[in-house]
Amino acid sequence: MPNTPSTQSHEEREFGPREQLAIWLLLGSAFTVILNETIMGVALSRLMEDLGITAAAGQWLTTAFLLTMSIVIPITGMLIQRLTTRTLFIIAMGFFVAGTLISAIAPGFSVLLIGRIVQACGTAIMMPLLMTTVTLLVPVHLRGSMMGRIGTVISVAPALGPTVSGLILQWLDWRWLFIFVLPIAATALLLGILRLPNVGEQRVAKIDILSVLLSVLGFGGLVYGLSAVGERASGGATIDPLFPVVVGVVSLGLFVWRQLVLQKSDGALLDLRTLTVKPYAFSVILFIFASMALFGSLILLPLYVQQVLGYETLEAGLVLLPGGLVMGLLGPYVGRMVDQRGARFLLVPGTVITALALWGMGLFTDNTSIWQVMITHIVLSIGLAGVFTPLFTVSLGSLPGNLASHGSAIISTAQQVAGAAGTALFVTVMTIVSATAAGSPSAVTPHYLAEGIHTAFLLGGAISTVGVVLAFFITEKKEEPEESAVAEAE
Repeated sequence: MPNTPSTQSHEEREFGPREQLAIWLLLGSAFTVILNETIMGVALSRLMEDLGITAAAGQWLTTAFLLTMSIVIPITGMLIQRLTTRTLFIIAMGFFVAGTLISAIAPGFSVLLIGRIVQACGTAIMMPLLMTTVTLLVPVHLRGSMMGRIGTVISVAPALGPTVSGLILQWLDWRWLFIFVLPIAATALLLGILRLPNVGEQRVAKIDILSVLLSVLGFGGLVYGLSAVGERASGGATIDPLFPVVVGVVSLGLFVWRQLVLQKSDGALLDLRTLTVKPYAFSVILFIFASMALFGSLILLPLYVQQVLGYETLEAGLVLLPGGLVMGLLGPYVGRMVDQRGARFLLVPGTVITALALWGMGLFTDNTSIWQVMITHIVLSIGLAGVFTPLFTVSLGSLPGNLASHGSAIISTAQQVAGAAGTALFVTVMTIVSATAAGSPSAVTPHYLAEGIHTAFLLGGAISTVGVVLAFFITEKKEEPEESAVAEAE
């Protein structure tokens, strides 16, 4: 049988200017769409004032974004198999451009919320599409370097969101958060229409409606429930978070059972045979812990700088900028080092540095120097740079080509759910400890808030320490990835 894009050896595949253009276009587009995940964080107070909404309502601009992502991402594995690369890219960027335009011209909160949901539909497709394309297109000996660039996108983009937001809001209206992004996204869409090549092999796959429904209830219910925990702890009026969490857990159990049945005939929405490959399975678990640390710290650090240390929005954003830049600069170097020395060489030190940084954040008080906050965040960024790139390389590199799209969709889903869980967990711990120390939520002062944040970061340190242990269980295959992964999957 002749070689196809999904079965041909990575070493035999051409990786010329056309293929490199495709990767760079996908990388730039992914960076643009992921930046929007955290761009609303420091804008909340401005939006509350301009739109006349409460904090509980304003949080839905982020919660609805994560909720939509968690619902759409599980479907992308099937979409990548059914649609060409260019078609799916056009759909993703089309959604994102439309959502950005709706948000930019929104007359009020309701339309702005719709715009964010439409944006999230495009964002959810982009990251699995990028990771699958890299796995299918990039030769094995270059994969670590390319995964380094993906690690940069997945970690730097959300870290820069608060900085970009703070810079724009210092001088301009909140609508400029979207006006600034719109021409960049539209240009990427046009380039994709004109130049993006198709990779991989398409096949007609039946869509299992029951799997789609169970994934919506499972991942959507879990993310909504976790987000509601943080919102309720912050004083927002919401339903009991236990109900959507229970619905989510039960639906996820049924979803897993359904996929195990369907994957026997290659009809699963998410093929769980990926989790029988041990390096991939352990990598997914470590991804969850690292994402909880990243998103949990991103939600608390701006809050700490503004409400405890008393700095302005712009200054809060700038505190996170050096760490984001360091992570971006380290990405290519980390990737090349993974190619030369292997993933384990950086993965274990990366998890250790990440844990130490979060334990260090647990030392923050209401008198901590802003320079200590900045340096500690830089250390955290260095640690995460040594975690994400090796994990991408080990996880997706251990899978055969026919499971690559499912593997990337599972990783992206795990990251979004973990991000929502980390955000909810850190905010809930901070709020409960602060209110308990003060006697009531209304009596919370910067001193008591610092105590709550201190406790939340200590919990983050404990979570990251578990990640250090997991890192020792992640091993790399010596053989060709396709061959070894197929053997394990069977």
